[in-house]
Amino acid sequence: MPDTDDQDNATKSRIITHLNRDHQDSLVRYLQHYTNLSPFRANSAYLTTLDLSSLTLTSGSRSSKKIHHIPLTPPMASLQETRERVVAMDHEARLALNRSEITVKEFLPPTGIYGVLFATITFVFLAYSQRWWFAPGQLVERLLGPGFARFSFVMQPWVLGVMLFMHTTEMLYFMRYKLIRHSVNPGSGLFWLWTGTTFVEGAGAFWRFNGLVRGKEEARAKKGH
Repeated sequence: MPDTDDQDNATKSRIITHLNRDHQDSLVRYLQHYTNLSPFRANSAYLTTLDLSSLTLTSGSRSSKKIHHIPLTPPMASLQETRERVVAMDHEARLALNRSEITVKEFLPPTGIYGVLFATITFVFLAYSQRWWFAPGQLVERLLGPGFARFSFVMQPWVLGVMLFMHTTEMLYFMRYKLIRHSVNPGSGLFWLWTGTTFVEGAGAFWRFNGLVRGKEEARAKKGH
C-alpha cells in the first residue's frame, strides 16, 4: 500500500503541475462555467489538489483567496482517467461559454506594414487631437500654408469624432467576438495589449489576430492527422 500511495501522489503531482503550467486557460473556464465566477475573478485560477471525486481550485490574491470544489460526476475509478475527464470538462465549458477550441496566448506587435499603419494612424490621432494647431498664425499654417490649415480647422472635430467612433466600435467588437471568444481573459495584460493596439490601428489588429488563429487552426488540423 505505501508504494501505491507514493505512486498515486507522484501521479497527482504531475497532473497538477501540468494543468497549472500548460492548461491554466482550462482552469479559468472551469471556474467560469462550473462555479459561475466572473472572468476577472477566474483569471487567477490555480489547481491545488484533486482526488477521484473532485478538483480543488483557488482564485483571487493572497489577501482574498477563495477555494472552489468542483465535483467529478461520476467519480473516477483511478487517476489514470484524469486526462480524459478534464478534456471532457473543458469541452463542456467551452460550449457553455461559447469559447473557440483555439486559445490565443500570445501578442503579435505591429511590425512591417502593420507598424507603418500603426504609426500613421497614431500620427493622425495626435495631429487632429488639438484644434488650435490649425488656427490662423499657428504651427500648421506656418508650415503647410493657410489653405490646408483652414480646411483642417473646419474638419478637425469631424475627423477626430469619426475616428474615435469607428475605432471604439472596432475595439468593442474585437474584445467581445475575438478576444473573449478565444479565451483571452479581460483580467490579463494580454487582453489589454490587444485591445490597446486595436483601438489605435483598427483593421490591422484584426488581420494579425485572424492570421494567428488561422495558423493555430492549421497546426491543430495537422496534429489531428
